[in-house]
Amino acid sequence: MRDFRSPEDVRTVEAEGAWEARDLPVSVYQALTRARDKWGNRPAISFQLFSDPKAQAETYTWAQLHNRVTQAANLFRSLGVQEDDTVAYVLPTLNDTAIALLGGMTVGRVNPINPLLEPEKISSILRETGAKVVVTLKAFPKTDVAQKVAEAVAHAPEVKHVLEVDLLRHLSPPKSWIVPLIRPKVTVHHHAKVQDFHAAMFECSKALSFAAPNTDRVAAYFHTGGTTGTPKVAQHRFAGMIYNGWLGAELLFNERDVLLCPLPLFHVFAAYPILMCCVMSGAHVVFPTPQGYRGEGVFDNFWKLIERWNATFMITVPTALSALMQRPVNADVSSLRTGISGSAPLPKELYRRFEEATGVQISEGYGLTEATCLVSCNPVDGLKKVGSVGIPLPFTEVKILRTGPDGFIDCATDEVGEICVSSPGVFEGATYTEADKNNDLFAQGRFLRTGDLGRIDPDGYLWITGRAKDLIIRGGHNLDPAEIEEALLTHAAVGFVGAIGQPDPVTGEMPCAYVELVGGAQVTPEELLAHATPRISERAAIPKHVEVLAELPKTAVGKVFKPDLRKLAIARVLDADLSDAGLDARVDTVFEDKKRGLVAQITGADATDPRLAERLGRFTVAWDAK
Repeated sequence: MRDFRSPEDVRTVEAEGAWEARDLPVSVYQALTRARDKWGNRPAISFQLFSDPKAQAETYTWAQLHNRVTQAANLFRSLGVQEDDTVAYVLPTLNDTAIALLGGMTVGRVNPINPLLEPEKISSILRETGAKVVVTLKAFPKTDVAQKVAEAVAHAPEVKHVLEVDLLRHLSPPKSWIVPLIRPKVTVHHHAKVQDFHAAMFECSKALSFAAPNTDRVAAYFHTGGTTGTPKVAQHRFAGMIYNGWLGAELLFNERDVLLCPLPLFHVFAAYPILMCCVMSGAHVVFPTPQGYRGEGVFDNFWKLIERWNATFMITVPTALSALMQRPVNADVSSLRTGISGSAPLPKELYRRFEEATGVQISEGYGLTEATCLVSCNPVDGLKKVGSVGIPLPFTEVKILRTGPDGFIDCATDEVGEICVSSPGVFEGATYTEADKNNDLFAQGRFLRTGDLGRIDPDGYLWITGRAKDLIIRGGHNLDPAEIEEALLTHAAVGFVGAIGQPDPVTGEMPCAYVELVGGAQVTPEELLAHATPRISERAAIPKHVEVLAELPKTAVGKVFKPDLRKLAIARVLDADLSDAGLDARVDTVFEDKKRGLVAQITGADATDPRLAERLGRFTVAWDAK
């Protein structure tokens, strides 16, 4: 593991030799075989069904994990899966999920699917990826995953096999006696063959029954674009997965590290920067409860879980940090080196509170599904610029570009433009499975256009200032505003809608909607919300606030101008928050700053009042006091 303190350290790593010339495994299975050979008896992955720090846990060593992945790959091949075929899984986070991920990409192409999606979205992804096999949960109390998948498979005729994971084996008496008696029934309308995943896997050999992959190829399909709208499916090659794993082994982790990861394995953050980094570095990853941070008691027991596993890294997102800071640090967390946060901007006040409570700093990073994840990170042992997403990683080239009359133009230092990325994780020209979605996706031939706006400061740190796209990011959960707008537009009284993300101290953003009525119409915001709610497929996308305006701001061609709506939302939310806190202050105006994005100008308060900084520091919105 190398020093990673500054941009100079990144340049040093790059100067040691070209990426293509490095002795790296070609496939993930080769990487896993190396891990078995180097760290065979060391723990690789652990899972506990319950959050209690004394709860039963299942741990696989690297040798055992290699065996299970091999058996899973052999099972998938026996079911007819070839290199160009797809194995999908719709699972919460379990050891079995990691096995399905690694085994699926070994035999063909693996397609992780969010189990929180509605059946129609799951089926559309299955159809888009042409999945032949689906691994999912067997019906179990307090979860409807099996029921949703059964319905989805009925509308995905290419699925020929469903393999079920039964959580019963993680229970002991008396719970293990009760569950078979109360197990929910599942109505099946599909014609796929259903088998028990473990029973079928254990019948397979621990030696690979086919030639291991020895060339780079597409090995995973990850859906992106949030949980609403038509799903886009990004293609990932072994090269990008190995690159993410190599970064972890080179700069972050070694075989003595333990990563507590309550994030889902249907998301690239857990699949690559975490699991692949462990494969390449020998670090041990622990998954607490199938629902991760959503699991019962996880927040209450979190610090005790750090102590139980002697975790050196905690993997988190800002919403989880906010919840953790509402609980005392009631355990020995001295093993903790740092926290790694991603998926959404981290408020400065939350960073400060975490460091004060734990003595540990957070390293904030940036990645995206389309780039096989990692792009930049604040150095674990170097200068962390709070609010930035750190330094572009080795062999990742980040350009800030703006459009000019003759194409894209490089921006100057600290000038805001679109963040564009080239790296071993970027699949040039073929990011998405659907060719049309790759149109205009690349700048200057090879730089992936992220849709995010940002700047690079004089020290080489990357800052995100906004989004060219209009996605609402609720706690790292991408929501498409189009679905909210379409739901409201079905009301006869609605003429125009603009859905945006309003600031929120816990989730970063919450969806809200501004509405312009047709001439002469009358309807209340409450009636509009009641109308839209059943028409929005994802509960997280239901607006927290609906407001009727006499007229929405529009561009010269009649398109709703959302920057003005964001200014209205910032002023409304911050004014209400300041009032709730008993502060005699308000938002005078919200203006656009070239470096900081939208900035709230606060009036009526002493700029040095610590209560003002504490209150507004909970939001990611920049602010100044007059």
